[in-house]
Amino acid sequence: MKKYLFVLFAALGLTACSEKSKVESEISKVPVDIEVLRFDKEFIETPDADFAILKQKYPFLLPANVADEEWMDKRKDSLFNVLYKEVQTKFADTKQLEADLISLFQHIKYYFPNQNPKKVVMLISEVDVDARTIYADTLSLISLDAYLGKNHRFYEVFESYTLNDFEPTQITSDLAQSFISTQLNLPQDRQFLAQMIYEGKILYAKDLLIPNDSDAVKIGYTPEQITWCEENESQMWKYFIENKLLYDSDSKLYSRFLQKAPFSKFYLDLDAESPGRVGAWVGWQIVRSYMKNNNVTLQELFATDAKTIFDNSKYKPKK
Repeated sequence: MKKYLFVLFAALGLTACSEKSKVESEISKVPVDIEVLRFDKEFIETPDADFAILKQKYPFLLPANVADEEWMDKRKDSLFNVLYKEVQTKFADTKQLEADLISLFQHIKYYFPNQNPKKVVMLISEVDVDARTIYADTLSLISLDAYLGKNHRFYEVFESYTLNDFEPTQITSDLAQSFISTQLNLPQDRQFLAQMIYEGKILYAKDLLIPNDSDAVKIGYTPEQITWCEENESQMWKYFIENKLLYDSDSKLYSRFLQKAPFSKFYLDLDAESPGRVGAWVGWQIVRSYMKNNNVTLQELFATDAKTIFDNSKYKPKK
């Protein structure tokens, strides 16, 4: 009997892999025509005499209400030029990044046919961590100076648990998240379950939009933190259930389990070992289980309420 079950599960697994490969093959044929612009280089290298032309080309970055003298001062600023040199060293070659972006846009157009990404502008934002990447209709902005690598000296002032965010591998994940935020409404339900599943929807959407990225990249963890969540999934779920947290609307639950933090707050000895945002990781597993057991589109998932998703997910934590 065990032998037959093994064969059945193997066959199901092969079928799922075959379907996934078929979809990915179709996505690879989706046409995208992307123009990638290096505003970071043009801003510094454009001669003064041609600066008016640059302003016409980038009115959204060089607004007319700012005097030219201010831009000239910025171009001469010593700290800005140090930042510029570091960016040019790190991103002297962007071929792989551009290939990753094309893949992301192909996936976006496949799952959201009404989208039409056209232009990517790479720039320096003086490490504006709140605007690392922006997806806005046909235009995407990427602040390269926010992705110089977690060990770069520019980021020494930031908390250690945020440093993975500065890795170049996070660029497509962050841009995918920026896009997803344009399609997914914030939950009106303040219950912990609703908040978890909202985060789970975002992460599941990344499963589809950046399938070649690791789970660690998608959620901003280290591989070791992913392993910790996998090994402690049943314990976390047991804690949520025994403490009746799923339908609790206490706002503190967000900071304890969903907000980016050095660790999650179970108020147990395991806190020091845990990564932050474990509630988002659990929500991700619930949504994955729901999508595995229900034939719905990504758009339908986005429109479905948390309770319906949970009730129909058949979610069972791995022991």
